Amino acid sequence: MDIAALSINLNQAKVAQETSLVVMKLAMETGKQTANETVKMIEKSVDPNLGRIIDVSV
Repeated sequence: MDIAALSINLNQAKVAQETSLVVMKLAMETGKQTANETVKMIEKSVDPNLGRIIDVSV
């Protein structure tokens, strides 16, 4: 294999790896945003008065 072909193959592999990293970072950021939005939604749905008073009779 000549040097030019080897250089092209290595460069293509580098570009593919960099592209995969960028896509993975985007997916991770989207996951973080989704998790944060889910936490905010859960916090808003919780009734602050729920469970404060327990009615017990013996």
